[in-house]
Amino acid sequence: MKRNLKLILSYDGTEFSGWQVQPESATVQGALATAIGRVTGEKVLPQGSGRTDAGVHALAQVVTFVTESSVPTENFLKALNDVLPATVRVLDVTEVRAEFHARHSARAKTYRYRIYCGSICPPFLARYVWHYPYPLDEEAMAVAAPLVVGEKDFTSFAAVDPERGKDGEPVSNVRTIFSSAWERREDELVYTVRGSGFLHHMVRNLVGTFILVGRGTLLGSDIARIIEAKKRSAAGATAPASGLYLVSVEY
Repeated sequence: MKRNLKLILSYDGTEFSGWQVQPESATVQGALATAIGRVTGEKVLPQGSGRTDAGVHALAQVVTFVTESSVPTENFLKALNDVLPATVRVLDVTEVRAEFHARHSARAKTYRYRIYCGSICPPFLARYVWHYPYPLDEEAMAVAAPLVVGEKDFTSFAAVDPERGKDGEPVSNVRTIFSSAWERREDELVYTVRGSGFLHHMVRNLVGTFILVGRGTLLGSDIARIIEAKKRSAAGATAPASGLYLVSVEY
């Protein structure tokens, strides 16, 4: 009997070439597929809620795959963690209805971006933040953040993704942002954004644009103009991958 299993996965993305399996490269999907194969003897390609980029981390990535294995879910969790690299941990395994799909069933996602503002970044933190020890107008950034909330065409914040549309899905750059906010947490400036979905590099490009607001290069009022332009060149540079985390996925 086939079973549809849902995993909650946490990983340090620093040494992976992103989520999606690639030839000759270490990826999270590839590592998980290998681990599942060792546990069940099956060749499966687990499906994630989205494709995190190289160097991006996840606190709770959601994954589904179909198996004919009768291994109990609690044993699956232990067995997978025994064979996965230490930088990838399965936090939970549950059996779900057959039609549930990690990506297609998702209704909202939350991402967080961490900027370390201190003059010297602790070495054990460097893999998990963007070290930016320069003056920023944090109040201006906080005021600008909500200006991206709503249903909008985010072409200006999207990298070209050659994989889009290949699986027959309609291509649209329209997404709905439910919340967008900056906050100071001790030596870190943290951006949290929740939306219906995100385009390739979208969160990192939003962060790069808000940094320009913090530097005074852009005004908060420029955000609407950038969105309206629908041109990648209108927005800021892409922030480094190290500071980005997939926090949660909602269904």
